[in-house]
Amino acid sequence: MTWQKIHPPVVRSLLENDLYKFTMWQALLHSHPGAQAEYAFFCRNRPVYPLAELKADVDAELDHLCTLTFSDDELAYLRSLRFIKSDFVDFLSVFRFQRRFISTRADGEHLRVIASGPLVHVMAFEIFVLYMVNELYFRRLSTDASILAVARERLQAKVGFLKSERQALLSATEPFIFFDFGLRRRYSAAWHEEVVRTLASEVPEHFRGTSNVYLAKKLGLTPIGTMAHEYLQAYQAFGFRLRDFQKAALEAWVQEYRGDLGIALTDVVGMDAFLADFDLYFAKLFDGLRHDSGDPLEWAEKALRHYAQLHIDPMSKRLVFSDGLNLPRAVDLYRRLRGRVQTSYGIGTDLSNDTPHQALNVVMKIMACNGQPVAKLSDSPGKTLCEDGTFLAYLRQVFNHPVERP
Repeated sequence: MTWQKIHPPVVRSLLENDLYKFTMWQALLHSHPGAQAEYAFFCRNRPVYPLAELKADVDAELDHLCTLTFSDDELAYLRSLRFIKSDFVDFLSVFRFQRRFISTRADGEHLRVIASGPLVHVMAFEIFVLYMVNELYFRRLSTDASILAVARERLQAKVGFLKSERQALLSATEPFIFFDFGLRRRYSAAWHEEVVRTLASEVPEHFRGTSNVYLAKKLGLTPIGTMAHEYLQAYQAFGFRLRDFQKAALEAWVQEYRGDLGIALTDVVGMDAFLADFDLYFAKLFDGLRHDSGDPLEWAEKALRHYAQLHIDPMSKRLVFSDGLNLPRAVDLYRRLRGRVQTSYGIGTDLSNDTPHQALNVVMKIMACNGQPVAKLSDSPGKTLCEDGTFLAYLRQVFNHPVERP
C-alpha cells in the first residue's frame, strides 16, 4: 500500500507557497521571460533513513502537483495585493506545472530532484518539493499522539516566554515583531496551521504574519516576503558584467515594485560586496536589509555603519533577520539593537517543526541559468553551493570573497 492511499496529497493548493516566490516570479516574468534555469535538491544533514526511499512517493506527489491550477478565489486574493500586477495574475490563471521539467532519481542513499527548463516555470517548484519531502519523511517516522503532545508543550513554552517578556518587548518605540517562515521545512500541514493560529491568537502584538500565502489568506494574516538568493543569482547569467549583477538586480526590483517590497537580501556574494554596491541611491529607495548568513550582530553593525556613512537615520530603516532563529535568539538581537534601528524576525523550522524528531535541513537551489553556472558565496561556512569550481573561484576573485575553510 502506498502512502498516498492512506494520506491526502501533501500539496493542497498552488497558493500554499512562500510569498517571495510570487514576487520574484512576477519580476522575472516581466524582465527575463525567456531565461532557462536548473534547480537541484540537497539535504544538508543526515536523515534517520535514506531519502532515496521516498522516490516513489515524491514522484506521485509531483504527478499530483502537475494537476493543480489556481482557483478563481485564489486569483482574486492575489489580485488584491497591491504589488501583484494584473498581467501576472492572468498568467497564473492559465499556469499548470509540466511534469517533463522535473525529475527524480535515487543516488545510493540520496534523493536527487532536478528541475530544468524555463526559469519562470521551474523556479516555482522549489517550496513544493521541500515541504513534500519533509512531510513524506515525517509520515514514516513515529506520528503517534506523544509527538504532537511534545510539540504543543514546546509551542506553549514559546507563547509563555513571549508573555513573560511582554512588558520589555512592548515598551520600546518599536515593539518586538516576528513572522512565520516555516513552510518549507514544516512537520505537517495540520501542525503548521495550528502553530500559526496559536501565535496569531495568543501573541498578536508580536506575531505579524506568515510567508505561507495560503495560510495568510485562510487566517486573515499579512503575507510576508520580498526576494531570495535565486533572484539575484539569476542576474549573474543575464549578460551584465559579473561585477555589476547585484546593482542590475536591485535596479530591476526597484523598477518592478516602485517602493513596495523594499527589503534587500545582502549575502549572495557576502555583506561587504553587497554594501559596496548599495550606494545612497539604493539605500534611500530600499526600506531595509535582510540577514541570512554569518554573525547577525556583526552584520547589523556593518549595516548601521553603512547607513551612518550615507547620512541616513538608521531608525528610518528596518533590518530583518531570518537565519536559523528561535525566539530567544531573536529577542536577544532585538534587545541589543532596539533604539538604534527597526528590526523584525523571520523564524522557520523552530516554529513549524519543533518536535522530538530532528528536522531535515533541505534546500533546493538554482545551479545554472541560461547555460551558465550561478552561485551564492555565503557568509556562513557550508552554505555555498556550486558544481563549477572554476566559476566559483572567479566569483570569489571578482568580489574579493575568502575561500571557505573546511
